[in-house]
Amino acid sequence: MTDGPMPEYARPMPEYARPMRVAQLWRYPVKSTGGEQLDVAEVDDRGIVGDRQWAIVDRSTAKTLTARREPRLLSAHSRLLSGGGCEIALADGEVLRDDDDLCRWLGYAVSLTRARPGLQGTYEIAADFEDETGSEWVSWDGPNGSFHDSTRTQISLLSLGRTRDWDPRRFRANVLLDAGDERDLIDTTIGIGSMAATVVKLIDRCVMTTRPQPGGIDRDLDVLRTINREHDGFLGVGALITRPGVVAVGDAIVGPDRPSVG
Repeated sequence: MTDGPMPEYARPMPEYARPMRVAQLWRYPVKSTGGEQLDVAEVDDRGIVGDRQWAIVDRSTAKTLTARREPRLLSAHSRLLSGGGCEIALADGEVLRDDDDLCRWLGYAVSLTRARPGLQGTYEIAADFEDETGSEWVSWDGPNGSFHDSTRTQISLLSLGRTRDWDPRRFRANVLLDAGDERDLIDTTIGIGSMAATVVKLIDRCVMTTRPQPGGIDRDLDVLRTINREHDGFLGVGALITRPGVVAVGDAIVGPDRPSVG
């Protein structure tokens, strides 16, 4: 064996050159309910098609219900129907087919509302997640055309390398990455499959991450305490769509500082 430099193909790839890849894709048709895992997702100029396109609205306040105010939403699951509508089902398999079913389930007057241009959801959060009953509640308006609760998030990304031993379903990210740190993507435009998006914000986390959910997810206030202590309250990133397209599990994240790999 002759001496000489190690051939390029035998050298370890530097960390920055190892592409992040899509490990999981999720769509949440109805705000704050459980969603559906996808192998392939179509993305339009509002995000994954069908994602956060419906919400349950409290008729007495006209505010959009989330699991911050109504934790029972996390016990239901929603899915997109082939005709373009959606379906909500409870953990016991009961399907809630109309507003009357929703009102009976929750015990007060609500309406299932579809997002449309000109309609903004109004959201609430307790200022102190440790004492929601005694806390002041703060409200704000979200974007037009979807029930994301931030005007700077149309699709969200989170690396499984940053979720510790927590079940990633706590965080409701659309795109779960197999490795790396999603914070490295901030202020860059990335490609995933045929889609492109500009990553514009860190996602601030709330009490929803601590709520119990079906599938063995227990109430755990330490989740948010840890995020606040170790990450200043942020986990995951939000992005705005710059080019609609199609994304699939296994797709690499490519961009100005990442390799163009298939």
